[in-house]
Amino acid sequence: MRLRRHIRTVRKWLTPGMGVKRWLLLLACGIALLSLGFSFLLRELYPLPDVFYYVTFQFIPRGLRAGLFLLVGVVALVTALIRLNRSLLKPFVEVDPETVANAVYRYRRRERGPKVVAIGGGHGLSVLLRGLKKYTANLTAIVTVADDGGSSGRLRRELGVLPPGDIRNCIAALADDEALMTQLFQYRFGDSPGLNGHSFGNLFITAMAEVTGSFDRAIVESGRVLAVQGHVLPSTLSDVTLTADLRAQSVGVSRVAGESSITAACGTIERVYLEPDNAPAYPDAVRVLLDADLIVAGPGSLCTSVLPNLLVPDVARAITASRAVKVYVCNVATQVGETDGYTTGDHVTMLEAHLGPGFFPFVLVNDNLDVNFDAPSGVELVRVGFPPNARYRVIAADLVDRARPWRHDSDKLARALLSLL
Repeated sequence: MRLRRHIRTVRKWLTPGMGVKRWLLLLACGIALLSLGFSFLLRELYPLPDVFYYVTFQFIPRGLRAGLFLLVGVVALVTALIRLNRSLLKPFVEVDPETVANAVYRYRRRERGPKVVAIGGGHGLSVLLRGLKKYTANLTAIVTVADDGGSSGRLRRELGVLPPGDIRNCIAALADDEALMTQLFQYRFGDSPGLNGHSFGNLFITAMAEVTGSFDRAIVESGRVLAVQGHVLPSTLSDVTLTADLRAQSVGVSRVAGESSITAACGTIERVYLEPDNAPAYPDAVRVLLDADLIVAGPGSLCTSVLPNLLVPDVARAITASRAVKVYVCNVATQVGETDGYTTGDHVTMLEAHLGPGFFPFVLVNDNLDVNFDAPSGVELVRVGFPPNARYRVIAADLVDRARPWRHDSDKLARALLSLL
């Protein structure tokens, strides 16, 4: 059993892309050159004392002697490398050669993964990032800055900073030690004067913005502190407000300003806008979109998390110009005050009403509706249904999280998206 494990470990180290074979070859060449140089030195010292006749096994036929030396050399080299590996790593990790090989293999595989850009905000984007980070390190989240509710809204009004809430969620989702970082970053203070309801992560990012002098630099440095796998970028650095035209039976159509006010109004959303409507995109967001292999919009609140990013004109133009595979991920469940009674087709219709037909050529939907659904009041599973003349390709799969059927399962979602590549 131990021999099999060692063989398996050696084979893993020699897998293409591990970045090990080239250095082993260089090491072997170095040893060969040292041996050649030593042999030349011995030749200069010839004739040698009689004892070298026995030390170098000259009484054995030359071919057999060469094979013996090669075998002993290889065994000595492998043993030395294994022992050196254990000695160097022991202070940092509980060394198991197979575990180390697997860790390096996973790291190299993620490093060579596709360039994925995820667009959205809120909990939906965090779920997606948790799944994707297992498969690629080339991962970027583009996040809305239109949030004006809760802790983010208070910081925005009182300190004039961009709302950090959705960015905080993404940083926590991409953190290396997510279990601990999520607890720390998502921690909310209780009945403390001045801190009541604030999230520690929001305060951390806000303080980092003061220290570094800019909000975008604060995001980068916060990601560095938490060793995130990927990048988190705002869609714009402008102070934007999300507004919506809502239809209510009693008053007709009215315009409501503020992301939190839109869903609280509980009307039928006809259209959403950004004010100002010409906010410039964050330059790095445009760059990663143009360079992406896969662009994913959603899951998340359609009108208050996904669309606010796509309404930034430069972001929409960059997506159109990109050669990436472009996918819209439809929510598993409806959202009260935003997508009540929507089918999967209704979600895409709302998206195309703002961006034009065929903006996302692929639409990924959940087709598993046979689950025990005990969701909050007013929330129901999104039924699958599309118009017959749809200009997009629908991919249906079981994407539901069994524990929380109103949300996506992060691993199922990641595998379904990456299969498109």
